[in-house]
This record gives sequence, C-alpha cells and structure tokens, in this order.
Amino acid sequence: MQEVQKYLSKFAKNVIKESRSRLSKSSKRDTNNLYGSLGYQLDVFKNSFSLSFFMEEYGAFVDEGVQGKKSSAKAPQSPFRFGTGSGRKGGLTEAISKWIERKGIQGRDKQGRFISNKSLTTLISRSIYNKGIAPSMFFTKPFENAFKNLPDEIIEKFNLDIDELIESSLNT
Repeated sequence: MQEVQKYLSKFAKNVIKESRSRLSKSSKRDTNNLYGSLGYQLDVFKNSFSLSFFMEEYGAFVDEGVQGKKSSAKAPQSPFRFGTGSGRKGGLTEAISKWIERKGIQGRDKQGRFISNKSLTTLISRSIYNKGIAPSMFFTKPFENAFKNLPDEIIEKFNLDIDELIESSLNT
C-alpha cells in the first residue's frame, strides 16, 4: 500500500498543480479564491483508499460551464443551467457588480456617454444569464491526463472508472 499511496499522492499533486496552471493561463484567476481553495485529501486503508479533491463551490461551474437560460451553445454538455431556481437569487448580479468594481470598468452607451455601474452590471448579468458560461475544463483535463498516467496495476486492482472518479470528486 506504500506504493499505492506514493502514486496516488503524486497523481493528486499533479492534478492540483496543472489545474492551478490552467486557471492562471485561462485568465480565470481573478481573486485567487478558487486557485487557493484547490486541494485534496488522500486516505489509504488496507484494502481500499479514498481520494477527494476539493475547491470553492463555484469551481464546478467554472470547470464545466453553465448553460444559459435561452441558449446552451456555450456549454451544451454542462449539467448546470441558469434559470432552474436552484441558485441563490441575485448571486450572479452581486458577483458581476463586485467584479466591475474590482476591475475599475466604466461602461458607455452608444453615444459614448458613461453609464452607471448598476446599468453595466445589469447588462453583463443579463447576457451571462441568457447565454451561459463556457467551460474552462481547468480541473477535468488535468484529472483525465493524470489518470492516463496512473500505472495499470492500480487501475485494475481497484477497478477505477474515470467518469465515476471525476463525478465524485466534483461533488465533494
């Protein structure tokens, strides 16, 4: 089990490292909250193991994208969708407002006049809500690539299935 623990620890560290790298390269690293929250927990027992990845709750949305209320073109495979009523009311608008403030963005209308931050927040939020968010796959791709490099003995011994592992990792 020492060898299994060594391989799985290396696997998890590689997934976290590559996920952080992809977050940075894809410009999805705004406040560093998601970047800093990426981690894992590995527990190895006599005949089994438990490997859990964790991140901020919104990390799954960034990774898998979100289908829009009117269009699913940006994230057709995503299990998430705006307008289902399961999310917090006003959460998107609040986040966009803070983002605009942090970035110092000032909107303009067609005549070149400045518009209020509230109006800009409404316009951006409405667009995201209706069109969705494209998936970044910042976690999924590194996970799949690292999984391919695991020794065959480990995969066979524990009868690992990549789809089940990704699903359970994102749900924790």
